[in-house]
Amino acid sequence: MRIAPDWLAAPALRRVFDALGGRVWAVGGCVRNTLLEMPVDDVDLCTPLRPDAVVAALEAAGLRAVPTGIEHGTVTAVADGEGFEITTFRADVETDGRRAVVRFSDSIGEDALRRDFTVNALYCAPDGEVADPVGGLDDIAARRIRFIGDAHDRIREDYLRILRFFRFHAWYGADGIDPDGLAACAELAEGIGRLARERIGHEMRKLLAAPDPAPALAAMQASGVLMRCLPGADVAAIAPLVHLEGLAGAAPDWRARLVALGGEDPAAAWRLSNRDARDEGAIRAVASSGEGPAASAYRHGADIARAGLLVRAASTGAGLPEGLEAEITRGASAVFPLRAEHLMARGMEPGPALGAALAKAEAAWIDSGFALDREALAELVG
Repeated sequence: MRIAPDWLAAPALRRVFDALGGRVWAVGGCVRNTLLEMPVDDVDLCTPLRPDAVVAALEAAGLRAVPTGIEHGTVTAVADGEGFEITTFRADVETDGRRAVVRFSDSIGEDALRRDFTVNALYCAPDGEVADPVGGLDDIAARRIRFIGDAHDRIREDYLRILRFFRFHAWYGADGIDPDGLAACAELAEGIGRLARERIGHEMRKLLAAPDPAPALAAMQASGVLMRCLPGADVAAIAPLVHLEGLAGAAPDWRARLVALGGEDPAAAWRLSNRDARDEGAIRAVASSGEGPAASAYRHGADIARAGLLVRAASTGAGLPEGLEAEITRGASAVFPLRAEHLMARGMEPGPALGAALAKAEAAWIDSGFALDREALAELVG
C-alpha cells in the first residue's frame, strides 16, 4: 500500500528525509490517522541509523540536531523551525512495568514488536510505501485495537498500556472491544497501582475527550479497571451525557464527563492542575445546584454553566432546560448594577455590613431574573 498525505510532501520533512539518505520512516500516529482519515498532529520518525550517525547526517545537511533523548536513541531534527523526533530502531532488553532498557536494532520488525498496538506499528517510507510488520492494516480496516503479540507481555512492559487500550478504543475502535486485550487488562489491572497519578490522569483526560467514550468506559468498569483509576466512579450517566451534548450542539468536554463519572476526589486521584480542579468543582457545583441556566451562567460563565447543566440533565433524566442557550447567553452577559460606592453614597459605612448588603442585593437581583434595577436594590438593602 502507498499513501500520499499532505504532511509527507511538506518541505521541512523532505529536508530531513534527504539528510538521512532516505533511511528513515514515519511511524505511529501519523500513519494510523492518515489511514483512518483523521487529522495528523505531528510526525514521528525512526531509522536504523545510530544516534551519532543521525546527528552527523543532520548537521552535514545544515539542519539542527537536538539530543532530546539520545540515551534512548531519540534525536530531534529541526528543519525550517519545525521539530521532528527521530528514534533509532530498538528492541527491549528488560522492562519493569514502567520503563524499559533497550538495545539499538537494524530491524524494522524488531522495532515493531516493542510497540503497543498493531495500528501504531505502521511505517511509511519517504515514497509513501507502508510497511506493516505485525498486521496493523487489517486492524485499521476493522477499526480494531489489538495488542502486538501476547497482550499480557505488552502490558507487563508498561501498565499504562491498560489505559491506552481503552483510550485508543474510544478514539479509533469500532463496535466491540478486542476480547483478548480486555481479558488481559482485567487480569493485570492491579498493575495500575504502580503508575503515577499524573500518568493516570493524563491518559484518562484523553479518553474522556473522545467523541463517545461511553463504550470504552463501560468496558473499563466491567473489567475492574475503572475503579482502580477513580474509586467510586460509575458510568451510568456518560451515555446520556454524550447524547445530550449532541442535542445541545456542545463539544465534548472531559471535565463534564469526569463530573458525570463521580468518584472520590478526582482532583487528587488524577493530580489535576489547579485550574482544572477549579473548573471541575464549578461544574460539579452547577450540576448539584437547583439554579437555572441564566443564574448558573452569571455565576460561573457560559462554558461551566453549560457543562454543569448537561451533567445535571444526564444524571436526573430531566432533559435539557427550555431555551438553554438563550438563557446561558442572557446570564453570562448580565452585569450586577449595584456597587459599593452606590450604597456608600446613601450613607452606608465600609465594612462587613456593606459586603453583606451587596450579597443580599445580588441574591435578590438573581432571583428576580436580573430585573431589579439599582434603585430598587439600594432601597431593598438600605
